[in-house]
Amino acid sequence: MPDSPAVTEAARRRTFAVISHPDAGKSTLTEALALHARVINEAGHIHGKAGRKSTVSDWMDIEKARGISISSAALQFAYGDSVVNLVDTPGHADFSEDTYRVLAAVDSAVMLVDAAKGMEPQTLKQFEVCRHRRIPVLTVINKWDRPGHEALQLMDEVHAKTGLKPSPLTWPVGIAGDFRGVLDRRTGVMIQFTRTAGGATLAHQKVLNPDEALAAHGDAWLTAVEESELLSADGADLDLEAYLDHRATPVLFGSAVLNFGVSQLLDTLLELAPAPGAREDVVGERRAVDAPFSGFVFKIQAGMDSAHRDRLAYIRVCSGVFERGSVVTHAASKKPFATKYAQQVFGQDRQTVDVAYPGDVVGLVNASMLRVGDSLYVDSAVTFPPIPSFAPEHFAVVRSTDSGRYKQFRRGIEQLEQEGVVQVLRSDRRGDQAPVLAAVGPMQFEVATHRMKGEMGAEITLDRLPYSLARRTTREWVQQLDAQSGVECLLRDTDGQWLALFADVWRLGRTQRDVPDAVLEPLVASADL
Repeated sequence: MPDSPAVTEAARRRTFAVISHPDAGKSTLTEALALHARVINEAGHIHGKAGRKSTVSDWMDIEKARGISISSAALQFAYGDSVVNLVDTPGHADFSEDTYRVLAAVDSAVMLVDAAKGMEPQTLKQFEVCRHRRIPVLTVINKWDRPGHEALQLMDEVHAKTGLKPSPLTWPVGIAGDFRGVLDRRTGVMIQFTRTAGGATLAHQKVLNPDEALAAHGDAWLTAVEESELLSADGADLDLEAYLDHRATPVLFGSAVLNFGVSQLLDTLLELAPAPGAREDVVGERRAVDAPFSGFVFKIQAGMDSAHRDRLAYIRVCSGVFERGSVVTHAASKKPFATKYAQQVFGQDRQTVDVAYPGDVVGLVNASMLRVGDSLYVDSAVTFPPIPSFAPEHFAVVRSTDSGRYKQFRRGIEQLEQEGVVQVLRSDRRGDQAPVLAAVGPMQFEVATHRMKGEMGAEITLDRLPYSLARRTTREWVQQLDAQSGVECLLRDTDGQWLALFADVWRLGRTQRDVPDAVLEPLVASADL
């Protein structure tokens, strides 16, 4: 009996995220992957303040201006007979909530490591999420065209800081800063790279047998061969089961900005990374890919097109076949709605999609009832695990600078909260015209201010509050906690939960002594990433 379309199509798909510390080259790699898949003709990589271009995944005005990713972006493209769903993530720690949401929606991850800086703090935080979610990780040592650490030293560092056994599939010919190509450790040949102008087009590559590589590169080739033999003696050859079980990480060397090693990464992902499979629901049962349609919302995004004030809910398809126009059920409310406007996304660009399969990302337009973490299904009910909100550490009262534009102000604040740009807290004491914005990092306030002015036409002022941590509480304790010095209770819009805000750890401890029976539960902290 032939497999169902869902099973057949799922096997063709690879859905992965790229994670890294800021400035490791993540968005540039995303662009290079799209270039090698021939879905764009020229890479618009970021190359400094003068003459800077934006990448296809960094489409927001503030991203272009700052040269950093502040929001995740989804790209789908065909590569050979396969379909790639690539989700670029923001590297900055202030946007770690967005990264966490993305990692809930993928089947594997590419961990990008700067050859000169090694394993950096934010990369390690994101890696810990992958460990927690049992997401297989493939490592790319990037920027080998620039001076950096020794290759063997980087392997030791990856092992020491992640606990994963590095299994290099390619090994650099030439030290960092003198990148000539790579030794393919499984075939023994050399892949020689030749750069193109600015790295804007596909790099030329030529396959050399060992004798040709020795003649062309001499000692650099011999060193690569000797180090490869040392790796084999140390048990560093590929173990596919260990990779899928999160005990090992295949390693590739490259330079995203020059498009060196990018085709090897794409080929390796298609060969090794897992295809979409059965996904656990909230009670631990696994929903097979050939079950009726199901999916969950991992991102809300508005402002993608200034000409259309629409709102896009990003859905990861988990099982079955999604068909545009079909009626699906919203698990939280049990209410049905028709998916009339469904789109496939490629950065900021979108086009109507009629059918999607497990692993695909679909954008539902103006599905106003949907929130991040919501589950959808057809026929057989399912609810997938919720995506938690992180504990905020920065708080500010937000007000409109123009009372005549209060309607735009209110709509804008609601939109930012629904997207997860910031958390919105309210209380009777402060009123609706002065809600409190709560953020994991202060750059979220900068994004909120920029978007309120640029997209909603509502300029705002922010007055910082002297709080640094939050605890979950219940309505019955609000009055007693509010009476404590340095404590304020506010209701979170997202889930209707009460949060007690404290000036510092000392004030929290004092309150726990003064009101010992009060409910004060920790929230998920960004430091737990």
